[in-house]
Amino acid sequence: MTAGVGAQTETGEALAADLRLAVGRLARKLRQVQLGGLSSSQVSALASVERLGPVRLGDLAAAEGVTGPTLTKIVAHLETIGLVTRAADEADRRAARITLTADGRERLVRIRSDRDAFLEQRLGALDPDARASLAAALPVLRALADEGER
Repeated sequence: MTAGVGAQTETGEALAADLRLAVGRLARKLRQVQLGGLSSSQVSALASVERLGPVRLGDLAAAEGVTGPTLTKIVAHLETIGLVTRAADEADRRAARITLTADGRERLVRIRSDRDAFLEQRLGALDPDARASLAAALPVLRALADEGER
C-alpha cells in the first residue's frame, strides 16, 4: 500500500469518526428539546405511524426495531392519551392497525416546530460562511442518511 492510499484511508477514518461524533451530539441535543411530555420512543413510534399510515403492530415494531411487547406498551400509552387509535384490520380481523389522530398529528407538528426553532437559534449564531458551508453539505448529508433505505 502506498503512503497516499494510507493517508486517504486515515483521512476517511478520521472524517467518519468526526462526522459520527458531530451528528450524534446534534441528534442528542435535538432529542433533549421538549418532547411534549412524551419519551423519545413514543415520539419515534408516533412519527413512524405518520410515515407508514395505518400500520399493523408487527410492522410498526419492525420499523421501530423493538419487540412486539415493547411496542404494545408504547402504543397503549399513545392510545390512552388520544394520539393514536387502534382498529381491527379489515383484511385480517385478528390484527389491529394503528392510526394517527388529529391530536397526534398536532403533537408531532409542535415537537418538530420546537426542534426547528432550536436549530434556527443555533444556525443564527453561525457566521454567513459557516451557514453557506452547511447548506452546501446538506445534499451529501441527505444522501448518507438515505443510503440503504432504497
